[in-house]
Amino acid sequence: MIDPLIVVVAGVVVVALATVIGPRFNIAGPLVLLAVGAGVSLLPFIPPIAVNPEIILVGVLPPLLYSAAVQLPAIEFRRDFAPIAGLSVLLVVFSSLVLGLFFWAVVPGLGLALAIALGAILSPTDAVATSIAKRLGISARVVTMLEGESLLNDATALVLLRTAVAAVASGFAFGDALGAFAWAVVIALVLGAAVGWVNLRVRERVTNSAANTALSFTVPFIAYLPTEHLGGSGLVAAVVAGIVTGQGAARRFTPEQRISDRLNWRTIELILEGGVFLVFGLELKDIVAANLREHEGLWHGTWLALSALAITLAVRAVYVSGLVWVQGRRSRGFARHQERVDDAQQRLDRFEEAWRTAPEQFGARADDPARAARRIGWMRGRISRTMADLDYYRDTPLGARHGSVIVWAGMRGVVTLAAAQTLPTETSQRPLLIFVAFLVALFSLVLQGLTLPAVVRAVGLSGDGGGEGPSRDEQRALDAELRDAAIAAVRAGTLTRRDGEAFPADMIERAGARLVQPPDEEASTRVRDLLELRLASIEAMRRRLNDLSRDGRYSTAALRHALAELDADQLSLELRIDDGEDD
Repeated sequence: MIDPLIVVVAGVVVVALATVIGPRFNIAGPLVLLAVGAGVSLLPFIPPIAVNPEIILVGVLPPLLYSAAVQLPAIEFRRDFAPIAGLSVLLVVFSSLVLGLFFWAVVPGLGLALAIALGAILSPTDAVATSIAKRLGISARVVTMLEGESLLNDATALVLLRTAVAAVASGFAFGDALGAFAWAVVIALVLGAAVGWVNLRVRERVTNSAANTALSFTVPFIAYLPTEHLGGSGLVAAVVAGIVTGQGAARRFTPEQRISDRLNWRTIELILEGGVFLVFGLELKDIVAANLREHEGLWHGTWLALSALAITLAVRAVYVSGLVWVQGRRSRGFARHQERVDDAQQRLDRFEEAWRTAPEQFGARADDPARAARRIGWMRGRISRTMADLDYYRDTPLGARHGSVIVWAGMRGVVTLAAAQTLPTETSQRPLLIFVAFLVALFSLVLQGLTLPAVVRAVGLSGDGGGEGPSRDEQRALDAELRDAAIAAVRAGTLTRRDGEAFPADMIERAGARLVQPPDEEASTRVRDLLELRLASIEAMRRRLNDLSRDGRYSTAALRHALAELDADQLSLELRIDDGEDD
């Protein structure tokens, strides 16, 4: 008997090596892990391996989806929420129904509800495509849509699967199934948002970084467990909690907390996702053996899987074609929307000028200038965000080439493999259904994963998005805005040391525009004051960054890059100041 600790340690090493080696040969890491797992399972001294699917659904998927939700690009997600929601909900339901009708027709003895359950298992896409697409440098908008779809459609598919399995046991009633589906989503949205809000408020008060990190590990399960107990979708709740946490982290958490969260959750995501693919590779031998015993061969399951994969791609192609057509019609109306926004901007300018020069004409409202200023600022923010959205849609249109990539990047993966194992043990033809799900995921990852780079090159989108990070021009423009905010704060005399003490007036005057330059290490008498001033200026820059994150002028990638730079600068400065005090 092999020591379980040795198995775990070996698994982590294999996952880490596959993650590094796979991309060098343009092979997705999950494919490498599946191959390794399948190869190891064939060794004669390796015993049969079977993992309880509840471990995957309860112990692996909630933290995986939570981690992805925290890193979701919020601005772009908001802009394309409608198409992402369509891909994540409508396409999953449509694909499940079409696949269900197919399996119901060709598999003898398989009821319609169970056939739809299998369709739900095969419908969600995997985040593997997103990692490949980022490396290929395709449009950031396409990457965001793929990422958002893979994040949200898992929950949709699993809710639909649970509803269909319940229908198998108690009989199918459309009204009851629809009600159960709606309740599962609504209760998950409410509890997930509540958990995310409480998470932000509690953890911003926990200053110990180790304790704060420990609390973060519990959040997806705190969202998942009560939601499941109340009949909701725990995975939807974990996703919502992650989105709320990710959007509030910039304002609520310290730099140390943000950096710790980012590194720790990236590591957890790597190990958990890689471990799932490795485990299912190890289980392949037993899955194949069960089908050989029951069906006297593998062809029956193989042709079902190939047919199902072809159907999912065809349905996806039809849906995405309609999506691209709708987006094209919307883009033709952008010029008209732009004129309306420009007109609203001009009216607001005239209103502000009139208020400033002759406030008495506004009657009672003239007695509350602060309220008027807030209202004008709010309206300017709305107009600015709308103009930024229009610029985004104009500069990143969705065409047939982008639609082709979205279709071909719809790979199946972790959720398909895990969900298939949750079918009740008494389910009719369970080994066949699990085998079909496994082959669909395997064929999808191999066929689409290996050929996606060629498809991207064929449609002429390689390098279209400039990679994962923000462009240099965008980053320079954002850096300039932050420097201006820091200089304005220094000149206004509003900055103070961490203990609240004011800076010397002569130092403020000399600092000026040199604020954002590294201080002279040899200036023995002024170094600490300059470090404190730079530290205070970082807070002014972070406040400006939070304001810029609301108007949509800059991408999420640029905003997060700037925030990471400010966090790193702040930690470095605090360390140097504290070391100086110790001396």
